[in-house]
Amino acid sequence: MPQFNVIGTSPPRLDGREKVLGQAPFIADVPIPGCWVGGVVASPVPHGRIRAIVRDPAFDWSRVVFVDAASLPCRNFVHMVRDDFPILAEEKVTFVTQAVALVAGPDRATVDEALRHVTVDIEPLPAVFSVDEALKGEVVVWGEDNVIDEYRIDRGDVKKAFAEADLVVEGDYATGLHEQLYLENQGMAAIPRDDGSLEIVGSMQCPYYVQGALEQALGLAPERLRVKPCVTGGGFGGKEDYPSVLALWTAVLALKSGRPVRILYERGQDLQSTPKRHPSTTRIRTAVRRDGTITGLEIELRFNGGAFTTLSRVVQQRGMLHCQGAYRIANVAIHSLTVATNMVPSGAYRGFGAPQGLFAIERHMDRIARELALDPLDVRLKNIVDEGDTFPCGQKLKGVFARQVLERAAELSGYRKKRALYAQGSEGPLRRGIGLSVAFHGGGFTGSGEATMGTVVRIDYDGAFSLHVSSTDMGQGALTVLPMIAAEALGLRPDEIAAPRPDTAVCPNSGPTVASRTTMYVGRVVTEACKALIDELRTFLAYQEGISPRAIAFTKGALHCRSRSWTVAQAARARCDAQGPFSVEGRLPQEAAACFNLDRFEGEAYRSYAWIAQAVEVAVNVDTYEVKPLEATIVAEIGRAIHPVLVEGQIAGGFLQALGWSHIEDLTVTPEGRFSADQLNAYLIPTTLDTPQWHIDVMEEPCDVGAYGAKGLGELPMNGAAPAALSAVENATGVFGTEIPLTGEKLFRLIEAQGGTER
Repeated sequence: MPQFNVIGTSPPRLDGREKVLGQAPFIADVPIPGCWVGGVVASPVPHGRIRAIVRDPAFDWSRVVFVDAASLPCRNFVHMVRDDFPILAEEKVTFVTQAVALVAGPDRATVDEALRHVTVDIEPLPAVFSVDEALKGEVVVWGEDNVIDEYRIDRGDVKKAFAEADLVVEGDYATGLHEQLYLENQGMAAIPRDDGSLEIVGSMQCPYYVQGALEQALGLAPERLRVKPCVTGGGFGGKEDYPSVLALWTAVLALKSGRPVRILYERGQDLQSTPKRHPSTTRIRTAVRRDGTITGLEIELRFNGGAFTTLSRVVQQRGMLHCQGAYRIANVAIHSLTVATNMVPSGAYRGFGAPQGLFAIERHMDRIARELALDPLDVRLKNIVDEGDTFPCGQKLKGVFARQVLERAAELSGYRKKRALYAQGSEGPLRRGIGLSVAFHGGGFTGSGEATMGTVVRIDYDGAFSLHVSSTDMGQGALTVLPMIAAEALGLRPDEIAAPRPDTAVCPNSGPTVASRTTMYVGRVVTEACKALIDELRTFLAYQEGISPRAIAFTKGALHCRSRSWTVAQAARARCDAQGPFSVEGRLPQEAAACFNLDRFEGEAYRSYAWIAQAVEVAVNVDTYEVKPLEATIVAEIGRAIHPVLVEGQIAGGFLQALGWSHIEDLTVTPEGRFSADQLNAYLIPTTLDTPQWHIDVMEEPCDVGAYGAKGLGELPMNGAAPAALSAVENATGVFGTEIPLTGEKLFRLIEAQGGTER
């Protein structure tokens, strides 16, 4: 294994001190002189025709500014995947909390008073909240038939596989809403400048997405739109698209008032108004031989997209490309739909469509094992994908470690022995069980996204090194890891490379902080920028020494010629002293990006996949129907662990999020179209009392794409915890759960339906 100076160490986070001391400037903390407060007039109904927006004359409206769709100073859309999401509703509203008008005033009390004096007269229309209801077409929410997007993959001879099968196994599976629950609520501010330009500051993952949305709607050139993320207190996908909405609201209020305007959500407003994970339903049919071999697979995957497209198209694409699971199946037919309903639009969430499909296929593998009276591990190993196999999209795989992580997780957890022991049952109300699953995640944008993104990184030197990227650190450690990569490449210490927060007026567009791409792809471009820096220094030194640049070698963090050597720091100082400050850029090599035909939905979907297997052990109280995770054994193959402590934190954190989704994070839509939780006491999340004992094992098999072999990691641990947890509940109680979250109430009904838990 190559020896590194920085990679594989775990230095303190570069932003750790300011966060521990409470000095990190979140959007609520940023001083903005003369800043007004913004507020939203929200629809109280999920579907209706706007008859009038009535402002009570008893209120002095000269104290505030008011904007509705008719008075918007810009085009009325928020630029995303499609431009179908209006800044403000015009003729109709299609979900509860949809913005109808905006108000800004000098303080919170004035704005709240103004909002109380606005009445929206809406003619209610019938509303639909489920995919099945929406597909009937009796209520049209979007387009002509409520189908936002539809894709198909067909490979092999599916009909023949089913005709020749020993057994056909069918199942229906469902996943529910899931709230990101970042620590810091959504917030944004717009500051108008005297020259007509705008500065936007706030909590966000993707500053260039926000700039693009402002540019498209306002018609301003990008150089007149400066976007500066503050410290971002968590995102998990929830601050990918929605900050563009808030940015436009604050921008139009700032333009109308001529003053800075800030909108800060309270927790209840955030819970009720912002996108969640897409609910899904999946129907699976498999053609199976008696020995457990799967010869044919049919999948119907449906996502509830809510009222507008937002990011549903790309969520659906990733879901399509992961829903077959980590298995080798020759004959496959996959059909997916995203359907519009009168729900708050669904959006990005860690895993981005993959957890929904992987939950279904992993539970279905357990169903096959149950029907054939085989161990679920053996059914998985019989069908597990290996090097050189082909996925349904036609991608021939390399760098496959599904079998290795699965066998390792089973071994470390003592799975076989415990599974047999726990199946025998026990005395008293506590039942123990163990379950496992295997999953994977493609790193970077789906298909050709990385090829078209144009990822750029810049390194400046003016007496010190500065690394400029648009990647946002939202708690995952990006602005510690990326300087580590640069330090390794240049023979420096990480603290010798400053990593300023993104600022579109200063940093190039490195792409959004999404899709498990930051360490893998942006990190790779950091190494390309470092190569450009070495070339710049080599050229300068060669000129100074009167020799050819080819006569200067770069090894072991220093530049060498026959007569002398220079460290990178020494060479950069000499170059700066002689010719002034300088900059270099790095870009993604074309060969590092995937090649995919989206029209035919075939080709290389991702250049590299990371692999994960997990065994979860639970205790189920059959008196109270509580499920308590006891132990979690997780084996993850991630290419290269750049910062091992942060790697383990990502794995544990993502896994715990998925465990919460599996059994306690219950969020539904009420008959009035509202989410069932508007405060945290109505939405349970795992605490330290719900946290299992961790056994995390990291396998490092470097890939040829990411920085120093790193693969995408951030979303991977979300993908397999939920089915493993339900498999463990099955082992403990004998009931087969097909829907998450498997709350105590649902578990009670399942146990009662099978006649209790006597075994």
